Parts: sequence; structure tokens; C-alpha cells
Amino acid sequence: MHATMFAVLLPYSIDSALPRVQRVGNVAKIDLRTVRNRDKLKPRREPYWHTLATGQAIGFRPSKSGEGGTWIARFNDPDSGKRPLRSLGDFGHLPPSERFGAAAKEAMEWFKHLDAGGSHEVLTVRDACERYAERGPKDAAGRFARHVYDDPIASVLLHKLTPRHVRVWRERLEAMPAQVSRSKSGPRTTRPRSKATINRDMVAFRAALNEAFKNGDVLSEHAWREALKPYEVTSRRDLYLTREQRRAFLAELPADAQAFCRALCLLPLRPGALAAARVGDFDAGRAILTVRSDKAGEGRPLVLPPASADLLREQIRNKLPTAFIFMRADGSVWNKDAWKKPITAAAQAASLPPGTTAYTLRHSVITDLVTSGRTDLLTVAKLAGTSVRMIEKTYGHLLQERATAALATLAV
Repeated sequence: MHATMFAVLLPYSIDSALPRVQRVGNVAKIDLRTVRNRDKLKPRREPYWHTLATGQAIGFRPSKSGEGGTWIARFNDPDSGKRPLRSLGDFGHLPPSERFGAAAKEAMEWFKHLDAGGSHEVLTVRDACERYAERGPKDAAGRFARHVYDDPIASVLLHKLTPRHVRVWRERLEAMPAQVSRSKSGPRTTRPRSKATINRDMVAFRAALNEAFKNGDVLSEHAWREALKPYEVTSRRDLYLTREQRRAFLAELPADAQAFCRALCLLPLRPGALAAARVGDFDAGRAILTVRSDKAGEGRPLVLPPASADLLREQIRNKLPTAFIFMRADGSVWNKDAWKKPITAAAQAASLPPGTTAYTLRHSVITDLVTSGRTDLLTVAKLAGTSVRMIEKTYGHLLQERATAALATLAV
């Protein structure tokens, strides 16, 4: 980087023992380009400033040890009047003669970011994820703790994030085995991470970066637009249980699991969303359940029919508003590790197809709603907490079958 790119200095110095300076009004601006000049500077709290361009300066704070020092960038925002500072570090990994050029280059990148309307704050990838986790879905913090915070990408500055950073992170994620068993006792069971699992693990990370872009912390989505593009997962959940199969299945469950699974047979909710529902989320008088913890977002109201409302009224009897509506017999909370064993055992006892899970109940309920012909896809999507596009993608073949059957009635 040529020195002529920066400020032109006046051809005099205030003292032969001090670095050459340029004067702007009564303020002396030090020529920090040479090691010789910087070595003559006395340590002080206020940095010595060198102007790079109008409203843009680079500062140097000499170390008290006499070796090197810290570089600082300063920007004068003409619109807000603010003069944000940013510490650039000491560039101690470089020879002294190269430190000014490296510091100036990094400062100019930051100035370019600010000139384009970027945020004054300098955030790392971890900072962006932590901010998103404070307001995002409840599972975001857990996913970041597993896949981001301990990864090298966490310390990368957002404005320096590149597609390569994100691609390498994704490669590490895909190589990580997925845990099957979470039991504290016994061997740890894993399996290769599926494309669907990878997609789910990337959702929160992509959302955190998108929020940072929206807030102006980074000015482009280029780094992750392609690198975090989800896999196209074409396989459908084809396992459907008839109403007779569902009744036989419920009959084989213990009482606490039966109540929970009966609700899954009556409502098209994700099992995790139902398990997280609390007594205070259900207005028993108006029969309205507000789904607060779901990947579709918080605060989705469902007006329940009599059978579903009666089931929930029975479950909330004598419970405090903060208690969970559905609880296990021992008073603990339902989760995927808790419901897996009773559901598997009941499915085997009822001679249901292998692979029957709690999610099979949701799929069966949505299938019934789609094929009934009484509910439009937008309503089904709202009830299920998903998009019309996903309903069409997953259940569109059922609509085609229904359309074919309807055409068959036109025969003369």
C-alpha cells in the first residue's frame, strides 16, 4: 500500500527530536507511517492521530514497555456528529515496518462499512448469535452452544465473514455425528447426520446472520447466502395411521402418555410445542390455546373444538398457571426422550408399522385435515404452524388424489 494513498504531510516538524507533523488548526497530527517516528512517541492515554482522509483517522497508543503499541481507528460521522472509535490491535505478528499499512487497511475497511450505512458496533459471529438467542426461538441458544460458540467461526468479525468461513463451518457440522441416545447411563449412540438434521441445525445460525444484516451490523448476505443454502429434502413422511390404528395405539399407553398423545391426535401441533404449553396458555372459558413455544413463532391462538377443550380442562384441574398442561406421572416434563419409550412400546403392542413416532400422529392429523375437503390449505397451515408452501410440498400428492376422485364423479 503506497504512502501517497494517505494524508500529505507538511514539510516541517515542530522539533527535530519529534516526528514530523501536519497541523489542522491548533491540533498536531503525527506522521505515524515510519517506525522511527513512532519510536520517539511518549506513552500517553490519548492516541497520536494520523489523518487518512476527511473525517477518517488512525491513531497509535505507544506501549509503556517501549515496544510497539495499539492502533485505533476513528470515524467522524457528519450526519450524526458521532465519532466512533475502534481498537484494531497491535499487529504484533507483523514486522514493525508493516504495521502501519496493515492497520490503515483494516481501518479503511471499517470506514467503508460505516460510509455505506453500517452499524458503528463491531460484532463477532458469536455476538450476533447471542443477540439473536435472547429474542429468538428457545432452541436457538442450545444449537449455538453445540455448533457455534466453541467453533473457530465464533470469533470472526461479522464484516470480515467470508463464504469460505461459512462453508468450512458447514463441513464441520456435517461431519459431526448426530446423537441418538441422550441417556446418562449406558453407551452413547450416534448416527451420521442426515440432510434434514443439517437443515434444522443451520436454521438458527442463518436467522442470526440475517438479523445482523437487517440491523446493519454487516452490509451483505454474500458470506452465507449460498454457503447456508438448505438441502432439498424430497422424502415425505409417508407413515399414516388410520383412526382405528390411533385408537388401538392410545389404548396401549399408560395414563400420562395417553393424555399427551390423545391431544396430539386431536391437534396438529408439534410434540415439543404441546409439551411446552402451560396452564396459563389455555383460556378454558373461551376454549383458546395460545401456542407460545414453537418453531413457527410465539403467540399462535387456536380455538379448540369441544373434545379438545374438554381434554385440556381435565388436565389443568388444580394446577397453577405456570404449570405444564401435560405432565408425566412423576411430575416431570414431557420431552422427546421421555415420550419415545412409551410410544415405541405402545406401537409394538398395537401392531403398528415400525417407525411410528409422536410426529406420526401430527402427520396423520394434518393428512386428515387436507383430505377432508372441508378445510382450505391456508387454514391447515395456520393450524399446523407452517407455511402453505410446506403443506403443498408435503401433502400436495393427496390433493391430486382428491382432485382425481372428484373428476371421476363427472362420468356420464
